[in-house]
Amino acid sequence: MTAERLPTAEDMRAYGTRLAARLRPGDLVVLSGALGAGKTTLVQGIAEGLKVRGPITSPTFVIARVHPSLRQGPPLVHVDAYRLGGDLEVDDLDLDASLEESVTVVEWGEGLVEGLSEDRLEIHIDREAGDDARVVTVRGVGARWADTPPDRGQE
Repeated sequence: MTAERLPTAEDMRAYGTRLAARLRPGDLVVLSGALGAGKTTLVQGIAEGLKVRGPITSPTFVIARVHPSLRQGPPLVHVDAYRLGGDLEVDDLDLDASLEESVTVVEWGEGLVEGLSEDRLEIHIDREAGDDARVVTVRGVGARWADTPPDRGQE
């Protein structure tokens, strides 16, 4: 598990861009944190790094968006599980149908989408009191991340 302090929204986007360099088709990223923590900002950076079609906005009301690659890479499936009522509604999204060929990032997915893959990145974002800084904590789960820790090679 690693943690990094990111002082600005631009730092959060840059972190997402660096993280995207480590992601590949089949990867599941589960984001958690309070409202306004910066989850969508992180996804914007991931999208930039993956070179997918945008714009990247919070899919709260549409639940999920697919952003095709602009350069023959994997598409980004961006999901907001905030409004989902449980496992059955997650199943209705049929995320497992596109999981193997996409990078799937799920905001508010903690406790809902872990069953989609034994291998995943769990990213928690905390706001620091009194300023705009965020602390991003990343935990790799499964063999995929045991062999390729998410914090290696990002610098």
